[in-house]
Amino acid sequence: MEIGRKDLIDKFYKFFEENEHKKIKNSSLVPENDPTVLFTTAGMHPLVPFLLGESHPQGKRLFNVQRCIRTGDIDEVGDTTHHTMFEMLGNWSLGDYFKENSIKQSFNFLTKVLGLSVNRLAVTVFSGDNDCPKDELSPKIWMDMGISKERIAFLPKKDNWWGPAGETGPCGPDTEIFYWKKNNEKTPVNFDSENKNWVEIWNNVFMEYFKDKEGKYVLAKQKNVDTGMGVERTVAILNGFEDNYLGDMWQPIIKEIELVTKKKYVDYPKEMRIVADHIKASVFIISDGIIPGNTEQGYVLRRLIRRAIRNLRILGSTEIGNLEKIAGPIFEIYMDYPKLENKERIMKELRLEEEKFVKTLENGLKEFDRISSSKNIDCKDAFLLYQSYGFPIEMILEMAREKGVEVNIDEFNKECDSHRELSRTAAAGKFRSGLADDSEQTKKLHTATHLLNEALRIVLDNPDIHQKGSNITPERLRFDFNFDRKLTEKEIQDVEELVNLKIQSGLPVRCDIMQLQKAKDFGAQGVFDSKYENQVKVYSMGSIGEEFSKEICAGPHVDNTFQLGHFKIIKEESSSSGVRRIKAILTSDI
Repeated sequence: MEIGRKDLIDKFYKFFEENEHKKIKNSSLVPENDPTVLFTTAGMHPLVPFLLGESHPQGKRLFNVQRCIRTGDIDEVGDTTHHTMFEMLGNWSLGDYFKENSIKQSFNFLTKVLGLSVNRLAVTVFSGDNDCPKDELSPKIWMDMGISKERIAFLPKKDNWWGPAGETGPCGPDTEIFYWKKNNEKTPVNFDSENKNWVEIWNNVFMEYFKDKEGKYVLAKQKNVDTGMGVERTVAILNGFEDNYLGDMWQPIIKEIELVTKKKYVDYPKEMRIVADHIKASVFIISDGIIPGNTEQGYVLRRLIRRAIRNLRILGSTEIGNLEKIAGPIFEIYMDYPKLENKERIMKELRLEEEKFVKTLENGLKEFDRISSSKNIDCKDAFLLYQSYGFPIEMILEMAREKGVEVNIDEFNKECDSHRELSRTAAAGKFRSGLADDSEQTKKLHTATHLLNEALRIVLDNPDIHQKGSNITPERLRFDFNFDRKLTEKEIQDVEELVNLKIQSGLPVRCDIMQLQKAKDFGAQGVFDSKYENQVKVYSMGSIGEEFSKEICAGPHVDNTFQLGHFKIIKEESSSSGVRRIKAILTSDI
């Protein structure tokens, strides 16, 4: 009997509940308060503050399934294993258990719960270097669990190390678990990590070090465990599939593509995988509030939709509305995601983008054929395709590769300023700052957003104003909120003055952990939807009973508002329809 997505997730949940872990919510694909990546890329991403030492309201043992987007894999999609949007099963220990317990849990889940044979398992561990010693403990634990010495490979930092998330922070060695996927071939006695028939199924990261500002690795005060297991890949392994797209989270979508194109998956696997993957990722991105655009997340979304449309054309499908038909099964497969209930809005955005692109697609393809008749496509022609016909530069590069012509991308990036910034923000991204570095300035700006949020409600006399997005670097804060018009100069000045008044008042900042309903009764600010756990952290600013701000938030924050200095709004602008954006800084001037 085929084992499906829901079966795997349910087994994972039950196992970790029995091992005294608490389930945490699936976070948004758009990270809050972290400018360092465009999307949530792993299950640990929303937990960065807690890995740095913040206490989690659910405790020290956590687990969940997290939807993730990795834009670096977009060009790889089309093979049997890569996906733009995928689900990651993970469990965490925040300063609780460490290597032995973690490895035993992983081994027991794989062999006793999922029934995988120990004879088809192998692992890798950290080989050590000048910064940190060889991991001697993990291989001993693995051998005690029944993994033979021949199935343990010692690999360097580039293969078996995680982090830090920023220039500084927690990091450490990992141990990766591999499974021999060939059902009709005997498992080799020796493990070869370069052999593609060994498939990585789980990764256990042991954050036992802290990288400081001098680049030195010192033992961490709080040792954490962070694990990750991809749902799609594991389902394929459990069913003996060598193609992830044969799993139940893909097949209904593939079958719909076959219907609208009148083609068979077996004949056009690459194109159908791209269409299925990109439309699924697009549905989830739109469900988290992003619409197609020319910058940041909106650009990635536009790129996915337009690449899907182009591959549908390759499959012979030209009818407008097919994106919606193909998207249909996604809402049935992922009924456990509340945000997908907004089906009508998601479908509307897909159709609008499809209609917009189809208007220029045919002429753009003709123009591409004309300019690609030579051996190279110069910056001018590439920019024409991008600006006039709506071809994402990545799509131009892909089409050029298929035709065997070159695009002078260096000149494109030098001469086309708008695209140069676009490429930078639309890249997969690395952690560089934000909450990942837990700097004092970041804490101050994070705290200031709470004061700004409340000041806006008071000055604009609108209690329904809420945060719609936040992006913080050590240099500035960016705060999005629902409001339908531009603020006047007087309103901006009044907001600034009120925030600075509360800063100079030296309000104490207090954190309380309480039940969600109690937080509501307490008057804590927050958009009360499925994002919150049953227990939440509420940060209050002001004396008990006289709080100026009460807000549900994970942190981190300063201890007293007086530490913030001087608050200054540097820009107020539109972010999107019905949403305004404020950029502000903190200075030492008073």
